[in-house]
Amino acid sequence: MLAEFFPEYAQKLDEIDELYTEKRFIDEKTYQFICFALSIKARSKPCVLKHFKGALDAGATVEELTYILALVMREAAGADDCWTHDVIGDWKEILRGDVGCGCQA
Repeated sequence: MLAEFFPEYAQKLDEIDELYTEKRFIDEKTYQFICFALSIKARSKPCVLKHFKGALDAGATVEELTYILALVMREAAGADDCWTHDVIGDWKEILRGDVGCGCQA
């Protein structure tokens, strides 16, 4: 749809990709590791597959990719844990009905 109805935007995305390639200050394997991790967190199947393969092509091992997968899962769990505690930390107030979700019911 973007290419058809907003080709200028699609072209700018391509230009950004080219800029990242030109200005890259890290090696290809590190780049693929970062993209792989971000793809997992973003839950993008095509990107996970692309960067898994890209990392292998850049010299990564399956063991290294497994470590990154585990690291992303652990960091995500930690962030989810902290966020959830912030949200429901005052659970006793919630039980009393002192809760406002900020939405209109």
